[in-house]
Amino acid sequence: MNPFLITIPSTDGVQVAVHDYGGDGPPIIFCHATGFHGRYWDSVCSSLIENFRCISLDFRGHGNTVTPDGTSMKWSGMAEDLLSVIDHFRFKEIFGVGHSMGGASLLLAEKQRREAFKSLWLFEPIVIPTGPLADKLSRGNDLATLARKRKERFPSREDAFQRYASRPPFSTVDPDALRSYVNYGFDDHRDGDVILKCSGEVEAQVFENSSTGLFDSLSEVKVESKIAGSTDQQGPALLASDIAEALPNGTYEKFDGMTHFAPMEDPKRIATSISSFFN
Repeated sequence: MNPFLITIPSTDGVQVAVHDYGGDGPPIIFCHATGFHGRYWDSVCSSLIENFRCISLDFRGHGNTVTPDGTSMKWSGMAEDLLSVIDHFRFKEIFGVGHSMGGASLLLAEKQRREAFKSLWLFEPIVIPTGPLADKLSRGNDLATLARKRKERFPSREDAFQRYASRPPFSTVDPDALRSYVNYGFDDHRDGDVILKCSGEVEAQVFENSSTGLFDSLSEVKVESKIAGSTDQQGPALLASDIAEALPNGTYEKFDGMTHFAPMEDPKRIATSISSFFN
């Protein structure tokens, strides 16, 4: 796919990169997970553009978005990036699709601006209830520690692809989805290597801001929402049904045999669920 790339100003001097796939029908905006970028939705969008106008964005600190040094990675800023994009397009109605942090950002944006979206489809949004888990994350975050140790440079995109494809969590994802992640997730370095566009340090800062307090105010988010979850025995999957129950107009859908990376594991199945819900 070859979406049209545009840049839209957000808050804090951020210039948000937006990928417009085109397509016929009502618009959907796609929001990515921490450490990813908008183009990993390519495989999902390819199954939807006959019936929907598909748009994705790169949040601050990610992908092709221009982010001034020192910009906060608070998730409220991600919501501001999102609202800046939908303000630019001035659609009468728009659907939202989000994965992980991207799902939480959609909920934050809807809370900030009621009825910003017609409905939301969210795969394991990171919305953490007040309690021991939130307290633990405020003291230290294992994901942030791992992100800071992430290998950021490879001799080539092909080397990066082969490394990712050979080990979890990417060993189970669709090869085309992984290609999109790798092809558009790296910059060419002057010495011939490639380097991740979202650095380990930025990814760590995003993880460290994951306790947003949003769970306690989900009752204020009235938009019709589908919360999808995997059968993974990790935190995001275990919280998905609770998030759906806390939303006044939330429903839950379980994806058996999949993990937190389901949007990349089976893009066609994900696209089918999205299309069915929005139709």
